[in-house]
Amino acid sequence: MAEKFSRYDPADGLDSLDAIEIFLVDAFETGDAAHIAAALDVVARAKGMAEMAAAAGLTQEQLHRSLNADQTPTLKTVLAVMKSVGLALGTARRPATAVTPKW
Repeated sequence: MAEKFSRYDPADGLDSLDAIEIFLVDAFETGDAAHIAAALDVVARAKGMAEMAAAAGLTQEQLHRSLNADQTPTLKTVLAVMKSVGLALGTARRPATAVTPKW
């Protein structure tokens, strides 16, 4: 008998602010804009796309389009989504093994 698999949706696991924060930190650490956009889309689905769009000041269609993995979301969209979830975008120093500027 063949095993049955169900589709896994990572949005189902994002049931707390801590889970969302960890998920987005991992996405931002990749440095890949498409991966970050996809992660923000998962967060928006977890929180409710309509609710997130309204909180971000966008229509649901605009939010979905801007978080499409084929698009690069604007900084304005990223900040709006982060704010609507209760998070802020910040900076951190890279580890010492990273290339350091020569200034």
